[in-house]
Amino acid sequence: MSTEARSERASDRLSARAVALYAVGSVGTGGYATLPGLVLTYFLTDNLGVAALAAGAIVTIAKVWDVVIDPVIGAASDRQLARTGSRRGFMIAGAVSLPVFFALTFAVPPTWGPAAGAVSVLLAFLATATAFSLFQVPYVALPAELTASYDERTRLLGWRVVVLTAAILLFGAGGPELRRAGPDQVTGYLVMGIVAGLAIGIGMLIASRTASAAARTRDQAHPLPPVGLREQYASGVRALRRSQPFRSLLTTFLLQALATGTMLAGAQYVATWVLRSEAAVTLLFLALVGPALLATPAWTAVARRIGKERAFANASVLFLLAAASITVAVWWPGTWIYASVAVAGIAYAGLQSLPMAMLPDVISHDERQHGGGQAGTFTGVWTAGETIGFALGAGIVSLTLAATGYVSTVAGVASAQPHAAITGIVLSFSVLPAALILLSLVALRRYRLRRADIDA
Repeated sequence: MSTEARSERASDRLSARAVALYAVGSVGTGGYATLPGLVLTYFLTDNLGVAALAAGAIVTIAKVWDVVIDPVIGAASDRQLARTGSRRGFMIAGAVSLPVFFALTFAVPPTWGPAAGAVSVLLAFLATATAFSLFQVPYVALPAELTASYDERTRLLGWRVVVLTAAILLFGAGGPELRRAGPDQVTGYLVMGIVAGLAIGIGMLIASRTASAAARTRDQAHPLPPVGLREQYASGVRALRRSQPFRSLLTTFLLQALATGTMLAGAQYVATWVLRSEAAVTLLFLALVGPALLATPAWTAVARRIGKERAFANASVLFLLAAASITVAVWWPGTWIYASVAVAGIAYAGLQSLPMAMLPDVISHDERQHGGGQAGTFTGVWTAGETIGFALGAGIVSLTLAATGYVSTVAGVASAQPHAAITGIVLSFSVLPAALILLSLVALRRYRLRRADIDA
């Protein structure tokens, strides 16, 4: 390697402080992605007495709202970057407002009745989703602006996913424990909402400092993008049309978000009705996240050796096999499920870190061909696609519960479930995710960017 090339590689090296500040943001993203997906549908059906179909609709509507606003926030973030040199303003606004709305989402008491409770939760969660998008869209855009190195992006996103995985463990296992810390279930949910919301907001606020570092390293000569609302959506459509690697990667990630969203929404139901313990959801998360926490550095090393896209395909196949094996629980439920979930956890680390490390490569590839200043547009569309996946995942579980006769109830009232409902819970936790991962592998085959295309 020439002296000039070595110097360029060294200049692309991110400081440990920059990597750490960026990674801390995953405390917020992990908490928001995990806790509502894990307990919100269950909170509605088994605490407020909302019918399963209506509960699924509430979660889906909030996510659809994300899909509507994410491209707008992405384009607006690009304008803010061109105007001020930083995306930090949007990130701070989201970090400050989210804790309030998150707490309000879980502050609704059963005494209000199912109808009023459902409307109140919907409004609070819509506001929470808006606050999260204000942070998340510019946050995902930062890696493409922090470094141009193929391997440094893998390193940056690898550490982000280590923190993300730890956050999933913290909120997935700790959230239900906080819920049980109150004197009753109603107070428990409120305590959980307040504590979790504050933790999410603090993580976001710390990570917003990374935006200043990105501003110092980027080219300040990019022109202002169009400002009209119609043009903001149009810019996202143009990004999809012109970038084949982006279409392929987004389709893959959307399908995998749908698969993991389905499993996440079904985890509490598996704990309660298959493993016969509401508290077993904590053990499910330990089984999933413990191995994932250890496996993330391994997937980073594999990606350096064989390339991100091949490592991503290997992780996807492993997740598919692990999810499919849980189908046996229809006939033979038992604690062996934790072993399958642990294998899925090893794969899940790769499913999180590798596509996120590939996205900045897609953005920089597009910049070389069509000019820069559009990272927020790409990440707005990306975040919208991820949101669609998680929204439909919760919706699929709700439809499955409704179709199989799941019985909703209010806090403190015992109920029994028909065998068909329990079978539906298992299938939504196994067969459906496995099938979606299989479809995602078809899309991934069309991803053509390699290391040489980025580090040329």
